[in-house]
Amino acid sequence: MATNMRGLTQFIADIRGARVRELEEKRINKEMANIRKRFKDGNLDGYQKKKYVAKVIFTYILGYKVDVGHMEAVNLISSSKYSEKQIGYLAVTLLMHENSDFLRLVVNSIRKDLNDNNEIHNCLALHAIANVGGQEMAEALADDVHRLLISPTSQPFVRKKAALTLLRLYRKHPDVIPAAEWALRIVSIMDDPDLGVVLSVTSLIMALAYDHLDAFAVCYQKAVDRLSRLIVEHEYAATYSYYKVPIPWLQVKLLRLLQYYPPSDDPAIQSMLQEILQTIMNNCNEPSRNVQHNNAQHAVLFEAISLAIHIDTTSPLVNTAAVLLARFISSKETNVRYLGLDTMAHLAARTENLEAIKRHQGTIILSLRDKDISVRRRALDLLYSMCDTDNSELIVGELLRYLKIADYGLREEMVLKIAILTEKYANTYKWYVDTILELLSAAGDHVGEEVWYRVVQIVTNTEDLQSYAAKVVFEYLKSPSSHESLVKVGGYILGEYGHLIANEPGYSPVEQFQVLHSKSQFCMAPTRAILLSTYIKWVNVFPEIKPQLVNVFERYRHVLDVELQQRACEFYALARRPDDDELLQNVCEEIPPFPPRESALLNRLNKKHGDTEDKRTWTLGGKDSSLNRSASKMTKQPSKLDINGSAPPGDISADIANSLLGLDMSSSPTAATASQAIPDSSAALAAKGKTRLTAGPNVDRWFDKLMYTAEGVLYEDVQVQIGIKSRYQGPLGQVAVYVGNKMSAPLTSFTTTLHTEESEALSASFVKIAPSTVAPRTQIQQVVQVECKKMFRTPPVLVVSFLAGAHQTIAVRLPIVITKFLEGVKLGSTDFFERWKLIGGPPREAQSVFPITLDASGHIDIARQRQVVSGYGFQVLEGVDPNTSNVVGAGILHTGSEGKPNREAKLSRITIRSTSEDVASEAQKLLQKPLAAETTGLAAK
Repeated sequence: MATNMRGLTQFIADIRGARVRELEEKRINKEMANIRKRFKDGNLDGYQKKKYVAKVIFTYILGYKVDVGHMEAVNLISSSKYSEKQIGYLAVTLLMHENSDFLRLVVNSIRKDLNDNNEIHNCLALHAIANVGGQEMAEALADDVHRLLISPTSQPFVRKKAALTLLRLYRKHPDVIPAAEWALRIVSIMDDPDLGVVLSVTSLIMALAYDHLDAFAVCYQKAVDRLSRLIVEHEYAATYSYYKVPIPWLQVKLLRLLQYYPPSDDPAIQSMLQEILQTIMNNCNEPSRNVQHNNAQHAVLFEAISLAIHIDTTSPLVNTAAVLLARFISSKETNVRYLGLDTMAHLAARTENLEAIKRHQGTIILSLRDKDISVRRRALDLLYSMCDTDNSELIVGELLRYLKIADYGLREEMVLKIAILTEKYANTYKWYVDTILELLSAAGDHVGEEVWYRVVQIVTNTEDLQSYAAKVVFEYLKSPSSHESLVKVGGYILGEYGHLIANEPGYSPVEQFQVLHSKSQFCMAPTRAILLSTYIKWVNVFPEIKPQLVNVFERYRHVLDVELQQRACEFYALARRPDDDELLQNVCEEIPPFPPRESALLNRLNKKHGDTEDKRTWTLGGKDSSLNRSASKMTKQPSKLDINGSAPPGDISADIANSLLGLDMSSSPTAATASQAIPDSSAALAAKGKTRLTAGPNVDRWFDKLMYTAEGVLYEDVQVQIGIKSRYQGPLGQVAVYVGNKMSAPLTSFTTTLHTEESEALSASFVKIAPSTVAPRTQIQQVVQVECKKMFRTPPVLVVSFLAGAHQTIAVRLPIVITKFLEGVKLGSTDFFERWKLIGGPPREAQSVFPITLDASGHIDIARQRQVVSGYGFQVLEGVDPNTSNVVGAGILHTGSEGKPNREAKLSRITIRSTSEDVASEAQKLLQKPLAAETTGLAAK
């Protein structure tokens, strides 16, 4: 561009040729005067404006203040020529700050370029927004940037820039971006075929999901699916292979994103994650000679290990990871050692079994003397995390020895960690006191106030420790030099508990006074104030040294420090009161035990590291979540015999493909009146378990019919059809969900999720993750495994989302109701009425009276009613009721506990008289009432 503008080229040459700064300033002032004159005269064409604004920009870049060219830059943005528009945008981003009044003049021009069909103009506008990023610009243009991101007509490089622009705006002005409303539409772009777009969008999603976990929960499934396609299926273009590692930057981001959420309970997702992590670890068994390849592979591997630790610390994958980490901490490369120690520290902090780490304890201790301070820090963290009752004395001893030669930047943190470990794993009082006092003696100025405060609390609250602590601290004070922190501890402990050792040789009151008072001349005023309080305590318990103590108070009455002077005057007056020992005793009573409180050392350590790392990946779903998840995990397919002693219900899985064949799309009823998909704004509700259900005359009718039939249509509109087939045996069941694409265009970014309100009573999960694309005029099958654990009322909700021009979401109830787990039983008339009488009325009996619809002849269709009753899982009983218009049924409700069928959990018997298909939902409402005992009846007329 400069070659086309000779004036600019000559101006730059003149500036570079200036031998001294004065000549440079003279040339610039001359040029700026000329530019002001030309701008004032006006009548400049686009080329001239571009040339003069370029000179202004160059002058600004050199560091000179410029006050011209702003309005001309604004005008250049509206130019139709790329070169002029480019200079205009460059001037705006460099010369104007985010609160500049000139920016209000360019907002409409930027919006026009965002909506232009020219991709180059789109990119220039996005660059300007991202670089300036002011509040007003964000509020005015965020919607346009989002529209450019989600538009199917946008080029991939435009969408990448749009995603990064939104990320910039969100980081600077998070309140402007309605993240929850845009969640599903943004997450759907993770299925984009262009991996560059996926990488940019994943960066955006990581920032948004960090603050809106529920709204972006669907990204978990998307991330797992994309990782599977990259790592297991090798679905990526050769251009995205970095030294034979498929797009490692995206892998790292996806693995980190998965750590934002608690581990999934979906067995399909768990299986895919296991395969992904295992493949990553297998790929790193043999290191390569290529440094770049190793770096990319290690970046992915360490993030995969962190995810494996996050999911389950007891899994075989974590054992494999421990072996790999042991190899890394012995590596010759400093960066690899650092990462190995850091990841192993996270593992030690999470796992319950430290044996795999303890095997390498010697190597870790040697790392404290590594030449790199960052490695030494990580070794310190790891030793702190892996310490327990078995190795605490060894680790604390090593840390104490290293403390004397450690870097000054490490000592304060080491003191905190040594003090915490000593308190936490002390086997004896003697070891605790010896270690802490040695720490106070060795650490010097690096001991914070919290350390000696904590020592005082523990000694005060532990009666058996007080005498020994007084002896040991006295011995330390006898050394020629004692740090001030040790003097503070000594002053407090000897003042409170010195009398416990005063009768032993070498610990007389006068010796205690001489040793302690000899240290006071080297101490600061706060420490001397503590010693004065110690002396007034001794006036009460050691009357034989009272004259020496009163003499100290007398001398301190004339010091300049106000605090010391006030204390000395008060203590002097108190000590000189004649015949008033009772007052002195009351004032100088022992300090009572401290109330239980959290250690200030832990608070100090947490505050020290509070802003140094991404806490989200290690606080959400950590060890506690893993333990809770393992404790509540239910076996999906029991291998035991069912209650009738028949073959195990696991056979359902074997022949699901044969028994649950696809649905015929042409045979479904019309859906002209069916409800349309719910709007995107309900995505956040769906993610939070508050799904807005699709409803309508046909949808409700189809759901009611499927409550007593095994297959049929669940939802249909002009775009998709959803149908189901189901099988149940005991407390287990499998439901095949068929989603058909009725259009001539594919459904992209396709996602299916299940939301179960009563997860403790009903378990429902997909066998595998749905494909991300549904081809035109085809259908896919999703198998749902179901287990009834106990009585439930609310059926699970199926949420289907996809892109078909716009993003759409459909939420429908699955016909998985309590009656699906009923098994009919045959009863004779006598047995039936004997059991009926045992019910004894409410609350163990529920009745409802409602009208029914008769056929054209005015009669009840008995055959139809029997079909409905048997469809609800009841055995239709013959000869029980003499009235042939009444239908009588009985059944047993099966529930499972930890995957084991349980026949005794609930027993239901239902008598339905004169019922019909039209009132099936009324009967269902009665069935959903709580069952008060093993035998519950329902009569409906």
